[in-house]
Amino acid sequence: MERLKAYEPELPKDMEPMVYVNYCEKSELGNPRCQKLSDLDSKTVEQDKAWYADRDPKTNEPKMTAQMFFTVYYAEKGDKMLHHFQGKIDIGSGNGGIISQLKMQNEMKLTDESWISYQQGKGNVIRRMFREIDAECYLMIDGDDTYPLDCAREMVAKVLEHQADMVVGDRLSASYFTENKRPFHNMGNSLVRKSINLLFKSDIKDIMTGYRAFSYEFVKTFPVFSKGFEIETEMTIHAVNYNMQVENVVVEYRDRPQGSESKLNTYSDGFRVIRKMLQLYKNYKPMHFFGMLAFLLVVVSVILFVPVFLEYLNTGLVPRFPTLIACGFILLAGIQSFFSGMMLEVMAAKDRKDFEYRLNRVHGEHQERKGL
Repeated sequence: MERLKAYEPELPKDMEPMVYVNYCEKSELGNPRCQKLSDLDSKTVEQDKAWYADRDPKTNEPKMTAQMFFTVYYAEKGDKMLHHFQGKIDIGSGNGGIISQLKMQNEMKLTDESWISYQQGKGNVIRRMFREIDAECYLMIDGDDTYPLDCAREMVAKVLEHQADMVVGDRLSASYFTENKRPFHNMGNSLVRKSINLLFKSDIKDIMTGYRAFSYEFVKTFPVFSKGFEIETEMTIHAVNYNMQVENVVVEYRDRPQGSESKLNTYSDGFRVIRKMLQLYKNYKPMHFFGMLAFLLVVVSVILFVPVFLEYLNTGLVPRFPTLIACGFILLAGIQSFFSGMMLEVMAAKDRKDFEYRLNRVHGEHQERKGL
């Protein structure tokens, strides 16, 4: 990603940059939770300067520091809050207030409306970024302070030096089950991982991780259909289905900071993930999906037909004629499902072949752009 080079807070008069403090280790700095960006900047500048000057004589480190997690948005444009940017600063580091640290991080520019995401949802944001940004390697990390940055270099190296298409930050092989305090999330992660690896014959260590690295070819050939948190499932199955090179890097996971809250709903978001997994299984493995459906329908038809047939052999009569008709229709549905799977399997095979052509074209265009 080519980072923005400047930060100039020149905003239209009808737009007021606001900050919502999601969490701060020193609660007094986060009051009020919602305030003007300029007000919070003045407060954090003074506090950073005071804490940075108050040092421990033995270690020469500041005695007091605090992390602040926040969301910056425009508060006065129509009636809706426009989510723009989530960030984190370190107060007491000597790097100044919120505006100074955002400038140093070089991650945002409030004057450029093209960077505002008017659609909420993780999938929508990733679709926008993948479409608009060109880079040799893309690093995706959740902004909840649960992933360590010291693994980023290894993940990027696997993309740039080992030609990996996607690198998965594997929490489940490290500290996830001990650090995560939500037991249903633990069970859900394990269930989704085992299901996808079984259905798609893969060996992905962590399906739901929000810590990943991608190659240019992956990003420009990945069609994003998910709107929310099921995007990780879609990425994983896409990579496995098209035989892209996926590697795992074990990362140490730590639970969310005290006082911060997850937007994930265990049940509704879990249902969306499972629905997405089955939908992609139907699209990518139609013969397997409709073949199993056909088998179940035929079995139900036979189970219903056997008593009717035995009674016919014994008495020569068919008193349960509606059951016999139902058996016939269920059997026809099973046959239709089987042939539908066959036709869709041919279309899926053509899609995989077309994807290879697309991948080669994107790779060639990327090499030309680099002058190779």
